[in-house]
Amino acid sequence: MIEQRLSAQRGLGDHGWLHSRHTFSFANYWDPKQVGFSDLLVINDDQVAKSRGFGAHPHSNMEIISYVLEGALAHKDSMGTGSVIVPGDVQLMSAGSGVTHSEFNHSQTEGVHFLQIWIVPAEKNTAPGYQQVSVPDSEKRGQMRLIVSPQGTDGSLKVRQDMRIYAGLFNGDESQTVTLPDDRYAYIHVARGSITVNGIEFKEGDGARVRNEQTLTFTQGEDAEVLLFDLRPVEVNQPTR
Repeated sequence: MIEQRLSAQRGLGDHGWLHSRHTFSFANYWDPKQVGFSDLLVINDDQVAKSRGFGAHPHSNMEIISYVLEGALAHKDSMGTGSVIVPGDVQLMSAGSGVTHSEFNHSQTEGVHFLQIWIVPAEKNTAPGYQQVSVPDSEKRGQMRLIVSPQGTDGSLKVRQDMRIYAGLFNGDESQTVTLPDDRYAYIHVARGSITVNGIEFKEGDGARVRNEQTLTFTQGEDAEVLLFDLRPVEVNQPTR
């Protein structure tokens, strides 16, 4: 079953310097039916104005992934890490027992567009950590390339949870069929462009929960950039607020 959620159905946070679309409940956006999926807690589609950003703030017990689509994102943290993340880069900060970080648009002339993704870790209060990798477009072109995994397989970043993230670029006749592991969930997020998955059309910002599907066929892409999350088959409790 593919349960599609359209881009316009996402939550909106508009702060002038920050325009954010929330796939799941986050900050002032609250929907008890949208509080994550399995261990995937947050997908924020953030566009940050030139020279603006998020000042130093704390996190703990969360795996935080940044995936830049356009522009450059400057990162600094209390572990002494400083970097600038550009398209093709993937960053993973394991907050563990506690870390403080900031994220700013590195440019004084152009905006930055990136996805911030939060994964609930399997263990709490572990030592904080930082990883970053650059994945060339050629490795994502017409296929799903592993970018995050529990073991750091094939040059992917190592996440502290039983989940995997794949990224792919599709255009024209490019297509791939992904076989899902038995008894697993999946989540699809279309970051840019449009694509058809198992006969369902997805446009930029659309996503879908996937249960009880053996294969996913990605085809008919139009400048599409897609993320696929392979997740544990667990349901999120629906809390009250």
